[in-house]
Amino acid sequence: MPRTLSDEQQTRAYATALAHDLPHGTLLLLEGPLGAGKTTLVAGIVAALGGPDRTSSPTYTLIHEYPTPQGVVVHVDAYRLDDPAALEVLGLADYLERARLVVVEWGGPLAATHPEAWRLRLERPPGRSDVRTADLIPPHG
Repeated sequence: MPRTLSDEQQTRAYATALAHDLPHGTLLLLEGPLGAGKTTLVAGIVAALGGPDRTSSPTYTLIHEYPTPQGVVVHVDAYRLDDPAALEVLGLADYLERARLVVVEWGGPLAATHPEAWRLRLERPPGRSDVRTADLIPPHG
């Protein structure tokens, strides 16, 4: 059941709940259009786990790592990758072994090869730029 997020404060509160509820070593695949709140959600997760206050989208660097007391949060932006298999070459398996959480923006295509992944769809209802919905889909494997 999708959850409605009316503002950035609710998005960060949702991110805090995710940070504490998702198991250690989780692969979280974020889906949704530009401006849906993916990077804001990651910033909230990192903050909830005690990481740095400043986070940003790794659009051009592809991967950012944020140390937290509970382990590193790896933030990947797959937007510019033509083939999700490229993440495997970049060491996705290694990140999954050592990270508290690996979050992949534009990660939907990885669901086919990673049935253990959690998926989170963020959407904006038509005509509502101020509201988002978040639909968390548990692993299917």
